[in-house]
Amino acid sequence: MAKLFQWTKSILCRVVRLFTQPAAKIGLGILVTGGFIAGALFWQTFNTGMAKTNEEEFCISCHTMGDNLLPELQKTVHWQNRSGVRARCPDCHVPHDFTDKIARKMQASREVLGHVMGTIGTREKFQEHRIVLAQREWARFKANNSKECRNCHDYESMDFSKMRVTSQMAMRSAAQRNASCVDCHKGIAHQLPDMKGARNPAFDTLVSEAHGVNVSDGSIYYSVTPQELFADPQMQTVIGSIEVATPIKVLKKEKDAVQIELTMWRKNKGYGRVWYGYFGLNITNAILNKDIARNDQYVKVLESKTDDVTGLEWQHVTANAWIKEGGLIKSPEAIWNVAKASYSQNCSVCHRQPAEAGHDANQWPGLFAGMVGFTNMDDDTAKLVLKYLQTHSSDFAKSQYAPGSPENAIQAAKP
Repeated sequence: MAKLFQWTKSILCRVVRLFTQPAAKIGLGILVTGGFIAGALFWQTFNTGMAKTNEEEFCISCHTMGDNLLPELQKTVHWQNRSGVRARCPDCHVPHDFTDKIARKMQASREVLGHVMGTIGTREKFQEHRIVLAQREWARFKANNSKECRNCHDYESMDFSKMRVTSQMAMRSAAQRNASCVDCHKGIAHQLPDMKGARNPAFDTLVSEAHGVNVSDGSIYYSVTPQELFADPQMQTVIGSIEVATPIKVLKKEKDAVQIELTMWRKNKGYGRVWYGYFGLNITNAILNKDIARNDQYVKVLESKTDDVTGLEWQHVTANAWIKEGGLIKSPEAIWNVAKASYSQNCSVCHRQPAEAGHDANQWPGLFAGMVGFTNMDDDTAKLVLKYLQTHSSDFAKSQYAPGSPENAIQAAKP
């Protein structure tokens, strides 16, 4: 009996020491085993959570996505097509590589915070911030060369012979340059944002330069941005507007207002509201209100001439108006530099852009309209680039005046 008692006591002491005193071999084994089990449980929980947040149901459970983006996706070929292969939200917006995926999840915390704070909580707020959200995603696709797109679309696997001829030209060129898909396909699954909110920062430099210009009476200047025309120096009555890069002659200055002279051409049809810089060429420089365009107190007709190509009568007209000070620069070169850079950057990602002198001034509006929809240009930049192309077109290549020069802009408007 005493031996049994001693044996039981010995066993109990060992058990106590096992849990209360460190033991080199058994403690390390328990530690490793416990750590392995804890790590496995954590990894399984982590992967389960990651997988759950990568499901489309999770993405559209947020009403911002479900109400705004899902209906747009459902109207595209990425939702329903003849092959029956669907692209889901994570396929495009969550990187497949682990490290990139973790980085993207960390970035998404900012978007979750925006949703919680109500930054994009309504349709109106979403549309207002859409340009910012889109530009962030475009920048991400540009940085990784559209890696998510290439999980399904790969240049080496494309059968160019099955494409339309126009598509072949663009895609072969893109494959040679290894171009990012987002360069040409920004609106492929969702609606494009309103690009009016994407102001070209290059204009800020021009505006800053214009604020420092002291205009002189009788000199020729150029408008750096579209601006309103007024009937009085108090600038209370708006009578129209002038477009970007429009050449004008300064008559005088009163406080913060500048009186200018406009000498242009218009077609003698309708109200003749649109005024052009050159006879027979549809290069828009100004647009007047209809009650002003036919008002003899404001507009004086210098001469009339018929365009042999169209049979339309054109009138050489002049008018005085007032504009706000600080919107004019002396030389158009800075303006054309911005236009040329914008043209090169935006219109060469899909294909080689046409040469400026490859088309005449009246052909460019139609051609450019078909191109600008695939770019990020805001309205002001698009108007500037179009005017740049028109004033550097084939019509000016053989002109005795340099494109955009004061002589060409003012004097060559005469037939």
